[in-house]
Amino acid sequence: MTHGFDLNSALVCEGIVGDGCGGGRIFFVEEEKLFAYDPLTQERIELLKDIENVQKISKKGCDITIEFLDRSIIFNLSLLKVIS
Repeated sequence: MTHGFDLNSALVCEGIVGDGCGGGRIFFVEEEKLFAYDPLTQERIELLKDIENVQKISKKGCDITIEFLDRSIIFNLSLLKVIS
């Protein structure tokens, strides 16, 4: 548990410092929304809403991959929008 988040959950991932974007932040899905949590300010920021039936999220660089049962999308943190 880090800052109250279970990093083993499929709906939580951590930004690694130096990996491109969002280093040190925790990204998670809750109530059909993607959030970023900043442990320094303790602020949670809504990044994307209306995402139903998310199975897993993962992060590489500036991209967060959001996996559903039948498809995946990529949310880019530098653009703050879905890119595919």
